[in-house]
Amino acid sequence: MSETNLYPGLNLGGGHGEAHEQAENTVFGFWVFLMSDLIIFGILFASYASYLDPIGLAGGPGPQDLFDIKSVAIQTAFLLVGGVAYGGVSLAVKYEQERARIIGWLLLCAVLGAGFLFFEVRDFLTQAGKGGIPQASGWLSSYWTLVGLHGVHVFSGILWILAMIAQLSARGVDDVVKVRLSMLGVFWHFLDLVWVGIFSFVFLVPLA
Repeated sequence: MSETNLYPGLNLGGGHGEAHEQAENTVFGFWVFLMSDLIIFGILFASYASYLDPIGLAGGPGPQDLFDIKSVAIQTAFLLVGGVAYGGVSLAVKYEQERARIIGWLLLCAVLGAGFLFFEVRDFLTQAGKGGIPQASGWLSSYWTLVGLHGVHVFSGILWILAMIAQLSARGVDDVVKVRLSMLGVFWHFLDLVWVGIFSFVFLVPLA
C-alpha cells in the first residue's frame, strides 16, 4: 500500500511506517463516512431552497431583514484561514517537526474556530431579536437547522482539537496520534467545504 499511494493527500509518506499504512485505509474510510454527513447537509440545502419564497417566509422577516453580510464575511475568513492553519498541522506531522509546533498550529485552528462561532452565535441572537426565530416560518426553520448544524460541527471540531492537544501532550507524536490528526484534518476541511456552500447559497443568493 505504501508504494502505491492509492489515496493521494491522505497519506503521510513511506517514512512514517505503519502510520502511513493506517492513514491510507482508516482516513479514507473516515472520508467515506463523512459523505453520509454530506448527504444530510444536501437534504437541508434542498429544504432551505424549497422555503425561499413568499409562502415559505410566511409573512415573517426575510434575508434582507436579517442577514449581516459583513459579519458573515468575517465568519468565512475565520473558517477558511482555520483551514489553511490546519495545513500547518499536516505539514508539521508529515515532516516530523517538534510536538510544540503541532500544538501551536492546533491552538490557532481552535481559536479561529471559536472566532467563527462567536460571530455566528451573535448573529443568531441578533436575528432572534428581530423576530427571526425558527418558529416564525418554514424558511427560518430550515435556515436555523442548516446553519446551526454546521455550527455544531465546528464546535465538535474544536473539542476534537483540544482532545488531540491533550493526546499530544500525553503520548507524543506516535502512530495513533498521527492517524487521528489526519482524520481531524479531513473533518476540518470538510467544514470549510460545507461553509462555502452555505455562504454562497444561503447568504449570497437571496441578497443578489
